[in-house]
Amino acid sequence: MKLLNYQILRLAIPSILANITIPLVGMVDTAIVGHISNASYIGGIAIGTMLFDLLYWNFGFLRVGTSGMTAQAYGKGDRVECARLLSQSVGIALIGALVIWLIQWLFVTAVLAVVPCSAEVSAFARDYFFVRIWAAPATLSLMAFKGWFIGMQDTVSPMITDIMVNVVNMGVSYALAVYTPLGAMGVAYGTVIAQLTGLLIAFVLLLVKYKDICHQLKRLFGDKANRLWGGEMKRFMSLNGSLFIRSLCFMVVYVGFTSLASNYGDTELAVSTIIMKLFMLFSYFVDGFAYAGEALVGKEIGVRRRCLENDSDTTCGVERGDEAIRRVVRLLFAWSLGVGVLFTLIFYVWEEPLYRLMTSDSIVLERLADYTFWLVTMPIVSTLAFMWDGVYAGATAGKQIRNAMIYAALGFVLCYVATYWWLGIQGLYIAYFVHLLARVLYLTFAWRKVY
Repeated sequence: MKLLNYQILRLAIPSILANITIPLVGMVDTAIVGHISNASYIGGIAIGTMLFDLLYWNFGFLRVGTSGMTAQAYGKGDRVECARLLSQSVGIALIGALVIWLIQWLFVTAVLAVVPCSAEVSAFARDYFFVRIWAAPATLSLMAFKGWFIGMQDTVSPMITDIMVNVVNMGVSYALAVYTPLGAMGVAYGTVIAQLTGLLIAFVLLLVKYKDICHQLKRLFGDKANRLWGGEMKRFMSLNGSLFIRSLCFMVVYVGFTSLASNYGDTELAVSTIIMKLFMLFSYFVDGFAYAGEALVGKEIGVRRRCLENDSDTTCGVERGDEAIRRVVRLLFAWSLGVGVLFTLIFYVWEEPLYRLMTSDSIVLERLADYTFWLVTMPIVSTLAFMWDGVYAGATAGKQIRNAMIYAALGFVLCYVATYWWLGIQGLYIAYFVHLLARVLYLTFAWRKVY
């Protein structure tokens, strides 16, 4: 039990440390532009960032799908399959980047046509987008590398990569924006340089820490495409297809939440933004344990398969079966629920100081008091949803992950339609809560049929 607790924390803590650096990048970019340019450029950064969020969100399967299948191959001891999965995931990332390059003009034109903003904001957002888009191969490949590292029970490597990307992004963006003629556009070039640097670091970590995998990759490339794209490619593509649909459903909920909140005026939009920012802070912590779930559950399933295929394997004992998987899941939920309870207490006790950190507007602060109930209650339910996502990703149960999010998105839409006319924006929060609850209930009952 102590060893398993150690393994969970060894995987979760580096992911948490990497996650908490993520919001710093956007804050620094906004601060740089805010000090050297006017409001139009700040708005352009916000719109440009949103464009990439919409674009890259759909490629989240590169990380999630790769981590679960790699963890199973790792547990099974199949180093050839581990190497093949890396090549397949990075290959799909590069193909995806090519598609993004081909549709970039149509995409940015279509989105800006429906997003209300001034001509100045739109112009800067467009220029910002067309610079940052050159980082697409590196950005998508880094998703693949992160998933693969996690599957290999290694969250230190993606932590190093993420932190270095963020540090380079902040430093180079500042230097280019302040000390070169690029001005505010320097932050876009800084992001491109940072993503390319991150990809280089990921390759270096692969060469240093996984020499046997590099040897297997060399053999696979030398053996032509039939072996490189063989193995469990059909299952890999099927899983990624389900995860892609899941990502689209996520967009319905999260983009829909912000869009609908904006209909209630600037004050309500500001309140909703602050609540979601605090909620996102919590998610950075619980996601660390979800990543640990992907790695450990996948590994145990791989070990189980190895033992079933090889009865003479002396490393296989009574612990290498369904009970081992159930023990991992129970302990993961214990840790994640602990995080949920901790943040519930933090939000309850330090509600007002946290609000004042986010805004000094008295009207917004007054309205925030009406939403504390949601801030305090959501961590418990959401931690269960996030943890189940990690467990199912490790089990590569793509069908169940997809179905859960389809039902959750439907629940969100139907609940809002049924309540907004008499509850107003509170109906939006109820709908968001229902979407979390739908995920938890479906995945809880479906688990019995999976393992």
